[in-house]
Amino acid sequence: MSTISFATELEHILRGENVHLDLPVSKLVERSLMRNEGALTSTGALSVATGKYTGRSPKDKFIVMEDSVKDKIDWGSVNQPIEKEVFTKLYNKVMNYLKEQEELFVFRGFAGADKSYRLPIQVINEYAWHNLFAKQLFIRPSQEELVDHEAEFTVISAPNFKADPEVDGTRSETFIIVSFEERVVLIGGTEYAGEMKKSIFSIMNYLLPEQDVLSMHCSANAGKEGDVALFFGLSGTGKTTLSADPNRYLIGDDEHGWSNNGVFNVEGGCYAKCVNLSYEKEPEIWNAIRFGSVLENVVLDEKTGNPDYDDTCLTENTRVAYPLEAIPNTLMPSIAGHPNTIIFLTADAFGVLPPISKLTKEQAMYHFLSGYTSKLAGTERGVTEPEATFSTCFGAPFLPLPARRYAEMLGEKIAQHDAQVFLVNTGWSGGPYGVGKRMNLAYTRAMIQAALQGELNSAEFSVDPIFGLNVPVHCPGVPDEVLQPKLTWANGEEYDKKAQELANKFKENFEKFDNVTEDIKNAGPNV
Repeated sequence: MSTISFATELEHILRGENVHLDLPVSKLVERSLMRNEGALTSTGALSVATGKYTGRSPKDKFIVMEDSVKDKIDWGSVNQPIEKEVFTKLYNKVMNYLKEQEELFVFRGFAGADKSYRLPIQVINEYAWHNLFAKQLFIRPSQEELVDHEAEFTVISAPNFKADPEVDGTRSETFIIVSFEERVVLIGGTEYAGEMKKSIFSIMNYLLPEQDVLSMHCSANAGKEGDVALFFGLSGTGKTTLSADPNRYLIGDDEHGWSNNGVFNVEGGCYAKCVNLSYEKEPEIWNAIRFGSVLENVVLDEKTGNPDYDDTCLTENTRVAYPLEAIPNTLMPSIAGHPNTIIFLTADAFGVLPPISKLTKEQAMYHFLSGYTSKLAGTERGVTEPEATFSTCFGAPFLPLPARRYAEMLGEKIAQHDAQVFLVNTGWSGGPYGVGKRMNLAYTRAMIQAALQGELNSAEFSVDPIFGLNVPVHCPGVPDEVLQPKLTWANGEEYDKKAQELANKFKENFEKFDNVTEDIKNAGPNV
């Protein structure tokens, strides 16, 4: 199938009588309810269940092996190749399937708040609630922008179309396939809406560096004086929670670009975890769950419609999607200057990393390349309890290019703009997972506040003997003993043993980076 026939087939679908184009939020909610796709909560949010897949399916994600990208992609277990012929046949099947549906829903919008780098996209959905999700997560155009809107990438999501691996060449019934030449993302066999969001992010992670823009898996906010902070981290480490600060302006909660102009959000909404959500701990997110928001896999009380955020019988990975405007102090448009402070968030399941430490530039590069954290339950299929993992650049599942490309760009920008970098452990304290407790959120907020206000730049530090990190001796609002993880353990020898175990994992993981300087290699733990 040639590019022309791909485009022709797509145009044929979009002109179909079964297509609802750019429906407003109210109509999408109405269609979702009429189609029995979900129910309204007591606050008016749309509550849906995603079936057996309640997280991403990374082993079912592929990139089409095409001439224009085959020498650029970092092929491997993350970026799995699939032949063009296999993709073409599956594309034709999905398109024929969609033609037979009574209704299709299409959203047109953008990825990238900075107009110099934004990507016009369109999303074609079998489900009304998926289209509502897309409308809330991506950047919504004005009526004037819609007049000249020409999509440069199309996401096609057909959750009820299930592949036959023996016939279709996939690994399972589920598939997420990106074709950079045909500018298409093809999704089937899964109802988990996060696949759409992360597919566009992966595409931006390919396109932006080609324009000398660093794409980043991070949240971002700005102070009232214009100072900017970035929060890097994988799902569940606290990016959304910690960037939603009532005293700062939210730029975005998950995906950003850093150009020569400054920082901009890739998205127009937030996708926050809901597990154990409470008004007391996270009032901004709590209040954002209202009409137009989409709750995924949250159990409702049948009589009252009240969500039970503590009930994880469906999944630990309960989520809510809402537009940026649902957060009162959002910066609109979501564009800001160059970062002053960069925070690497890690959920350490070993319970041995300090809750906060200040990094040298070399340590920053080491920990960015390492990307240590724990996969938290539910974020991927099959993950039922925290697993220690190293995700390069805190975003390996979404990086099509070699990690060195992103790391070098970050290092250059840290040096150019003299950004201060901190490593913050939002994981366990007092022992490993199953023994210790998750870090107190109030303490984490206090430490980040101190970092953002510059109170830790000239603080007294002690050097962690195993990890070599500069740990503040005092921090406003945090007990001194909490800052020293060994003091929170009942048994100091057990701490040393566990810390050495993690240090060894760091060393083993970093051996794959054979092309970095000795200064960066030596910035890791002491083994």
